[in-house]
Amino acid sequence: MEFRKKALAKLQSPEELDVPVRFARPQGTLVLLVTVVVTAACCVWAVTGTVSTKLSVPGVLTHARGSFLLQSPVAGQVTAVHAKEGRTLKKGAPVVSVRTERGTHAVRAVADGRVTSLAARIGSVVTPGADVATVERVEGPGDPLVAMLYVPAAKGAELTAGAAVDLTVDSAPPDRYGMLRGTVEDVGRSPRSAEQLAGFLGDRSLARQFTRAGKPLAVRVTLERSAAAPSGYAWSRADGPPFTPDSATPVSGAVHLAAQRPVDWLLP
Repeated sequence: MEFRKKALAKLQSPEELDVPVRFARPQGTLVLLVTVVVTAACCVWAVTGTVSTKLSVPGVLTHARGSFLLQSPVAGQVTAVHAKEGRTLKKGAPVVSVRTERGTHAVRAVADGRVTSLAARIGSVVTPGADVATVERVEGPGDPLVAMLYVPAAKGAELTAGAAVDLTVDSAPPDRYGMLRGTVEDVGRSPRSAEQLAGFLGDRSLARQFTRAGKPLAVRVTLERSAAAPSGYAWSRADGPPFTPDSATPVSGAVHLAAQRPVDWLLP
């Protein structure tokens, strides 16, 4: 009965035709307008704008032709060391002398280069295949450095020749000297094993380090030269360090990848 009374009362009441219509408040209209403008701007940016990304990978400074490990072909005791670290040798120059059961044998350089480290010392005993020295394949002190970066094979397709590279050099703190400038010159086509890297770098420990996560691709980076800088190379801050970084110095490279449109991330 109560419901019926309320229904009858509703039918008998006059229509509220004189009540004014309530529109949206000005604040709500402003919020809606701003939302539409921002959405439109985002759509335009997604189609016409670009986003740049970087790929950070480890590497090392070296020379274009790399280094090699000079090994002893005989067993015996080292009686003399003829080479010195930092000195340039010609192919065939004696590096050490080894006394064997058949007499003294000279271990000679198999190619022109500069001795970067000597493993053999006077009095040490070597066996066939033992490391004697590490030699860089250079023709002289003026040979330019390059950076070799080692990129995961899955990331190789993202790299292209000509891409800019910013290199953080361990011996030159970036907060003081900035970063070394370079450009991707070549991207390797096939992954390199630890043995292959050791053969090029002349350093087994570095080779193991770069292959810890699998076989990487080798990326050669040409360093930008600067006649005005003390180091001979271009840096992002002032003139860079007052010295030239040594070969075999570890670096970290930030490779600038090709710019992409945000809308491409949404498209298959």
